Amino acid sequence: MIRCVSLAIARVLVFEMIVAGSVAAEPGQWPRWRGPDDSGSTATGNPPVRWNPEQVVWKRRLPGKGCSTPILWNDRIYVTAPADGRDALLALDPSGERLWQTAFGSENPGKHRNGSGCNPSPATDGAGLFVYFKSGTLAAVAFDGKIRWQTNLVERFGPDTLFWDHGTSPVLTERFVIMTRMHKGESWVAAFDKGTGEMVWKTPRNYETPVEGDHGYATPLVIQHEGSEALMVWGAQHLTIHDLGDGRVVWTCGGFNPEGNELWPSIATPVVIDGMAVVAFGRNDRGNPRLHGIRLGGSGDVTATHRAWLRTDIGTFVPSPVAYRGRVYLVGDQGRVACIDPATGRSDWEDAFPKGSAKFYASPLIAGGRLHAPREDGVVFVAEIHDGFRLVANNAMGESIIGSPVPSGDRLYLRGVDHLYCVGSR
Repeated sequence: MIRCVSLAIARVLVFEMIVAGSVAAEPGQWPRWRGPDDSGSTATGNPPVRWNPEQVVWKRRLPGKGCSTPILWNDRIYVTAPADGRDALLALDPSGERLWQTAFGSENPGKHRNGSGCNPSPATDGAGLFVYFKSGTLAAVAFDGKIRWQTNLVERFGPDTLFWDHGTSPVLTERFVIMTRMHKGESWVAAFDKGTGEMVWKTPRNYETPVEGDHGYATPLVIQHEGSEALMVWGAQHLTIHDLGDGRVVWTCGGFNPEGNELWPSIATPVVIDGMAVVAFGRNDRGNPRLHGIRLGGSGDVTATHRAWLRTDIGTFVPSPVAYRGRVYLVGDQGRVACIDPATGRSDWEDAFPKGSAKFYASPLIAGGRLHAPREDGVVFVAEIHDGFRLVANNAMGESIIGSPVPSGDRLYLRGVDHLYCVGSR
């Protein structure tokens, strides 16, 4: 009897976590871009260190160029890609065989060499799939590939004015799928009912910034704030926390660019660890980085009170940080690597991957206790990070990689611009 009651309670808790959008992911599940806890890391599995791209578990050509990261749920791989001039979502089984392909409206191709019309990654709450494309299509899809609903945010709210391609992925909460648009013009955060697609609220998010400072490509995070589920948004040189019931701002922090530097868009998504938001900003790619530690908690404008530390000597422009075992790991655009104490901002150690002409655009992964970092030219570096940095492998894939690596037990999924690779155990 006790065992039956315990199992029943466990099922209820799993169901509640799935419904809440904080997916109760089993080992090997990767329900959204940065993983089940938005850290970019996992404590389970042991993916490979070295491999030959011609001797992988499988390699499948995708129907068109894409830069989104795949997601994994219940032994299925879901990835977006253009197909015959239309936005599409694909489902594959563990052997790489395509199960279905669902097409939406016309593709809006990317304009950056490392961009595409499907930069945003899919997301799942365990009950369905949600996708967004640069064309403006936001859709909910069943696990059999049938479209439950779709709407077009460009048609409804006008085109975005982002200088580069849209990068924000859908974010799931208990009731909503959240989308943001931060650009020169009307910027906003909006919540749509996951079951119907009806817009529930839309909150303006407009700040005066220097040129291009209002352009945002980061993905919001669902966090716990003052005991409740809330939404943290980074962009337009402000970090804000929103009430999920109505979208109102309950907490805000500015002061990220007091010098008024121009051409500083928000690209890297922050990580939250031990009550601290670590925010990479500035132009690390041009030798002008910023790395901020912002204490969470409280309410109102905390600009003057919650900045715990600031570094101006290290950061990252495009790759998002990783949180792992109480530390934050950075891979800079030129390959500089650092392990940061989030409480103080001090480095435990710093090192670098081998120099090359290519930059790092993909966000890194920590799995099996190792750092996996693809460079834009397709070289995937693997390094040991326990008690310092030690490079152990550089695997040349032969095609550009912009999407982030995805772990699943002893396998690793890598999305190139043309192919999806599975490396590891057969």
